[in-house]
Amino acid sequence: MSHQESLRVEARPGLPHGAAILHDPLLNKGTAFTLEEREALGLFGLLPPHVHTMDEQVQRVMDNYRAKQTDLERYIHLVSLQDRNETLFYRVVTEHLEEMMPIIYTPTVGQACQNWGHLFRRSRGLYVSYNDRGRIATLLRNWPHEVRVIVVTDGERILGLGDQGAGGMGIPVGKLSLYTACAGIDPAQSLPVLLDVGTGNELYLRDPLYMGLRQPRVRGEEYDTFVAEFMDAVEKVWPGTLVQFEDFGNVNAFRLLADYRDKICTFNDDIQGTAAVILAGLFSAQRLTGKSLKDQQILFLGAGEAGVGIGDLIVSAMVDEGLKPEDARAKCWYVDSKGLVVKGRKDLAAHKLPFAHDFKTCPDFKTALREIKPTAIIGVSTMAKAFNKEVVEAMVSYNERPIIFALSNPTSKAECTAEEAYTWSKGKAIFASGSPFPPCVVEGRTHVPGQGNNSYIFPGVGLGVLASRARRVTDRMFAEAAEALAQAVLPSDLELGRVYPALTRIREVSAKIAVAVAEVAFADGLAGIARPYDIPALVESAVWEPHYQRYLK
Repeated sequence: MSHQESLRVEARPGLPHGAAILHDPLLNKGTAFTLEEREALGLFGLLPPHVHTMDEQVQRVMDNYRAKQTDLERYIHLVSLQDRNETLFYRVVTEHLEEMMPIIYTPTVGQACQNWGHLFRRSRGLYVSYNDRGRIATLLRNWPHEVRVIVVTDGERILGLGDQGAGGMGIPVGKLSLYTACAGIDPAQSLPVLLDVGTGNELYLRDPLYMGLRQPRVRGEEYDTFVAEFMDAVEKVWPGTLVQFEDFGNVNAFRLLADYRDKICTFNDDIQGTAAVILAGLFSAQRLTGKSLKDQQILFLGAGEAGVGIGDLIVSAMVDEGLKPEDARAKCWYVDSKGLVVKGRKDLAAHKLPFAHDFKTCPDFKTALREIKPTAIIGVSTMAKAFNKEVVEAMVSYNERPIIFALSNPTSKAECTAEEAYTWSKGKAIFASGSPFPPCVVEGRTHVPGQGNNSYIFPGVGLGVLASRARRVTDRMFAEAAEALAQAVLPSDLELGRVYPALTRIREVSAKIAVAVAEVAFADGLAGIARPYDIPALVESAVWEPHYQRYLK
């Protein structure tokens, strides 16, 4: 039918009309606007005449996506789609999550951060610079939507790439994409934020296309005052909003978490999210080794926020299994850039002191490995190839099924690859990594490596917090999230050597984690609503799905 012959229909009140709705990525349907919607919203002539189904739009996106030659080109293609039509973007990503997660997040997002000023097309999120102090609340009010979850970074420690300055915005954008794709957080309620306090990266300070403040990083009391103004402004403009700290440097990460965790609804994913996903991997590994968590001796390579966060949660879980806290801490050992963390050292940062044991000095990781003979090694060092053949073979000599978690991101920073771990151990290693590695065949058997990706944890935690309107995010929530994730690992996963569920089940797993987190919120008096009869139904009701809404009355 022609549009002259169409029924006279009216659009829902409050919707933009004409080109304005086509330029709103949260509302735009592109060629999927029906004829009636085109009539009511003044869209005739602004779109090609044929009305496409969403399935046809997905096909077009995927045809173009697969024609791209590099992962960075695929990233640009997907982000450009997100900037035009968020509903279609999330439909594509949720249907192809295993294929696309390495593109919209690690490792490809690292390349995007390194080239942020050169790839820039359209601004997304809020850039709050040090020059904006005194008026941050006003900046937040420039955002057009009500916000319930924020991911914020200052760009200082992006993945394993170091200081990316304003380019670090790629991380909050990517994390919030995973909140929606993996758990169904409404994208209209999420906000990525970059706190720009300068950069210590001379390469960017010399780059004419760099987009951030061209100054050294602000430090000390001035930095803390700036962050405090931002956190106060969030509570003033959007009370109760969940704030996730992401990729802050060690010099600030632990302190900021300690300062705010008991004041507002916040967590640090690098510290707490990483800890939960690795604890879940160790729980799953128990089913392969036959050893309980409290029987493990764990040696970490790297003693930053991720490593110590993992250790803290492992200690808590071991205490739950019956160990005294001091005995549990004695099961966790750390090697940093100056050797084994022991009591005799005078150069230890405060966050390392609880794990400084009364033990001989070991100058490097290999020496510590020989002395401690651990059951598990966990790499959070960004030292590529640190788990070499000698290390893996030593682990096999100590253990029938050695646990080897090479967690550093991106892929180029991994302590070893899956193929190396399986080949050098003759298929005996229980392996997980931070970035994805393909399956490999060793000793006539196919091994599917698990990816210890935080996306297994933080989206479900966020969904549980939002559904229950929790006022705080606690370590007990992360412990329960780890348990729920481990319970989701099937015997068929373990048979393949995978200690995490398939990514294709991520929405199902996130819902289970959200229920576990909400249960803690209600049990511990942290929820902002009355406990419902059916918590799974409450969580389900909070899930946003990537389907087009009808815009007619």
